[in-house]
Amino acid sequence: MARSALLNVMVQAAFKAGRSLSRDFGEVQNLQVSLKGPSDYVSQADKKAEDVIRRELLKARPTYGFLGEESEEEKGTDGQHRWIVDPLDGTTNFLHGIPHFAVSIGLERQGEMVAGVVYNPVTDELFTAERGGGSFVNDRRMRVAARKTLTDCVIGTGVPHLGRGKHGQFLIELRNVMGEVAGIRRSGSAALDLAYVAAGRFDGFWEDGLSPWDIAAGIILIREAGGFISDRSGGNRIFETGAVVTGNERIQRELMQALKRPVE
Repeated sequence: MARSALLNVMVQAAFKAGRSLSRDFGEVQNLQVSLKGPSDYVSQADKKAEDVIRRELLKARPTYGFLGEESEEEKGTDGQHRWIVDPLDGTTNFLHGIPHFAVSIGLERQGEMVAGVVYNPVTDELFTAERGGGSFVNDRRMRVAARKTLTDCVIGTGVPHLGRGKHGQFLIELRNVMGEVAGIRRSGSAALDLAYVAAGRFDGFWEDGLSPWDIAAGIILIREAGGFISDRSGGNRIFETGAVVTGNERIQRELMQALKRPVE
């Protein structure tokens, strides 16, 4: 597949950050005997990876804005473009030595996502997309799954954890959805969950309480793979609401309906 110069910059930044995270991940297991050591170490690894990405991206486009999980937003002088970056999506997995985490880099132009990269350094899987150019995993074209009924589907989600989210509301939604689907999965990385929808591995996904850097790259991956992604009302206020529902056109619609149903 042919990549634009901008997408190549994003890919190289993701690779460099991925190499840094891979080295640090190898050390995490050695720290598990310490109660506070791993957490401190992972925080440092997260910040180090973001510094690597910022350096690479702003070197190529110094006027672009930059929104990252680990730092204050930089507005940039361009006014039209913004990098949206999660240097380590799946921090809890990383902290516990679970090999499922990713680097996520999105490019926003005038409020719309136009390019995205999600890279899992453990599996060496690279998910990329550009507006109008399709979605790819390691240069192989991706399409969302074509299943037509929820009963055949495996759906991803995120489970609200300690001190976060409306646990009672989530349990109602989980009960409604799990009664209609073939399976539900919770992986611990929203960026990879969205990439898996784009790749047809998950048929759909929903989660609340997300930040822009969790989902920026995934939005363009899914849309360029022929999928539909929106907030809970079917609109485009994903960043504002922090909520996302996605799948192919039919599955996304059925999933949204299931989420709205009261407990029977």
